[in-house]
Amino acid sequence: MKAAVIHAARDLRLDECPEPEMAANEVLVSFRAGGICGSDLSYYGKGRVGDFALRQPMVLGHEISGEVIKLGSSVSTLALGDHVAVNPSRPCLECDYCRAGRSNLCRNMRFFGSAAIYPHVQGAFSETFVCRADQCVSVPRDIPFRRVAMAEPLSVAIHGVRRAGELAGKRVLIAGAGPIGMLLAIAARRVGASFIAITDIVDAPLELARAAGVDETINVATAPEQLARYEKDKGFFDAALEATGVPQALASLFKVVRPGGRVVQLGMMPPGDVPVPANMLMAREIDFVGAFRFSGEFATAVDWLVRGLIDVEPVMSADLPMSRLDEAFQLAADRSRAIKVHLHF
Repeated sequence: MKAAVIHAARDLRLDECPEPEMAANEVLVSFRAGGICGSDLSYYGKGRVGDFALRQPMVLGHEISGEVIKLGSSVSTLALGDHVAVNPSRPCLECDYCRAGRSNLCRNMRFFGSAAIYPHVQGAFSETFVCRADQCVSVPRDIPFRRVAMAEPLSVAIHGVRRAGELAGKRVLIAGAGPIGMLLAIAARRVGASFIAITDIVDAPLELARAAGVDETINVATAPEQLARYEKDKGFFDAALEATGVPQALASLFKVVRPGGRVVQLGMMPPGDVPVPANMLMAREIDFVGAFRFSGEFATAVDWLVRGLIDVEPVMSADLPMSRLDEAFQLAADRSRAIKVHLHF
């Protein structure tokens, strides 16, 4: 079978790979759509994501949907031909974090397309892939596969919004109008945020954010004073969510969050220490928390998508065949032209 394999930075190939083997509790899924994530782009551009560096060739891809084409002998929850959203998280289900309902912090997590451990966990940008049956959520056959593949990044956004606390009637700032930033805005509105602002350094995604219903967009490269005005009276926003992975973006948030507010870190920062204004955190009693991947939010994301409770169309920019792999990755990396690019075979 063919698969999108990253060998090193800027060395992405459509390789022939052996068909995967199945266990009794697993299913074989035929790939139908997969979104290119920021982490995929980081492996492509840098050969690493944060502290996770490539040490061997790895199949990319974890924002995926497909069709079940083979069942393991003990699988009874799925049927042949089921259309499924696939959760790329494969927690052990046995450690203390899994038992406590925080499987995203699993001590033995195996996450599709991740170099966090060695040997790396292969991703799902392949003609077929294997996953545990419990990683699959069946969806109606009339839901487009591209929309179903949005369940994974939407799960990240829902988890981030939940880590921000109760947002109904609250004022929210999001740093970064990329895919996760856009989905954070959509999720925050869904849970009742009264005012949402989003920052970026590129106009094109900010225009899409306005179309998606964001109340205010701020280009901090060309009009930093628009954000700075929210610093007066010890801040304006109840919560701020960092989705860029840029230290300067994080630093800008603490000054505009009110005393008693919360800052949520979602973006993967570059290796090394990132300065945090500890005295400001202390004096204003600002909560600073992390949000890593997701847990039970995957089922919520699928439900929102299937029931049409949110509109993710503004985020989905293009759909290209796997034969145009490099072109797809270059498009996905060009923030002036695309937010989310999907692949298919």
